[in-house]
Amino acid sequence: MVLASNAEFKTSPPGLMPKQLSDITWVADLEWRLAPRRAAERLHHKGRTAHGHGDFMARHRKLVRPLIQGVLLAAGLYGRGRANALRPVVRHVRFEFPNLPVEAEGFRILHLSDLHIDGQDGLAEAVAGLVRGLRVDLCVMTGDYRYGVEGPCDRVYAGMRTILEAVRARHGVLAILGNHDEADMAVRLAEMGTRMLINDAVRIAGGIWIIGVDDAHYYGCDDLSTPLAAVPEGAFKLLLAHTPELYAEAAEAAIDLYLCGHTHAGQVRLPYWGPLMLNAACPRAYTQGRWRHGSTAGYTSAGVGCSLLPVRYNCPPEIAVIELARSGRRGGIPAITAPGRS
Repeated sequence: MVLASNAEFKTSPPGLMPKQLSDITWVADLEWRLAPRRAAERLHHKGRTAHGHGDFMARHRKLVRPLIQGVLLAAGLYGRGRANALRPVVRHVRFEFPNLPVEAEGFRILHLSDLHIDGQDGLAEAVAGLVRGLRVDLCVMTGDYRYGVEGPCDRVYAGMRTILEAVRARHGVLAILGNHDEADMAVRLAEMGTRMLINDAVRIAGGIWIIGVDDAHYYGCDDLSTPLAAVPEGAFKLLLAHTPELYAEAAEAAIDLYLCGHTHAGQVRLPYWGPLMLNAACPRAYTQGRWRHGSTAGYTSAGVGCSLLPVRYNCPPEIAVIELARSGRRGGIPAITAPGRS
């Protein structure tokens, strides 16, 4: 694994620690990038509200959780919701871009978001079983590995190792942090062979530049301008962000493809009404599936796990496989295939 920010990215086999992890220079670089996040976390533990786009759920989860759970139990729907949450589906999505490098034609990306992997027994094994059969070029993870927002993470790391050992990606795994995560998770995931992009950018095989920013929703530690400075003008740029709330900044920065999650597509969706909550300060059109803002195409994953309660209704857990293709016919507007199972 090459750890320089603007170097060609390679990876160790799944589950193996990169050799350079012990190198003090690399560790120092990761800690330097994590410094704003650690400072924000210290303020958070003292009771400070969000630095980013919102903190409604952080302030009201102790009230909202028992209220919703009580309603579901009274309606006899709680057990069904728990079962739904353990049935992930694989969605295949195809985007077309006229400026995609020729060598990246057909490039396949496994997108995992909002795993919240310690929230449900059996979820890691269910995800690993599906992921193991997917052959992709790259795996990206867009944050929220923990179910809660505080407390120990031992079960998080056990579940993440189960999933990462199942990933079959030629160019390894890139990841960012979400609003449920803590800075120490970046180090632990790196020890499992994951390249953490904390306001960083890297060029991968195929001539694609991947830019990863820290959480913008709660901690407000995102910094898009710094990693963009390392990206050559005119390069194909793919942004990893936890939340779709950076849609305007991404379009202004000429990001080609924006992959994110955070919203869970509502997690609980009512017939004819849609999601009860989305918890994102952006237009509803950007909170699920494919969207476009200016020249930037985006995809917001429905997520793999759950938060608040381990239930889903009319909104299955999602594992996305994104395929990139060249097109000179659509003026930069991406195409998308119908969702399906692998």
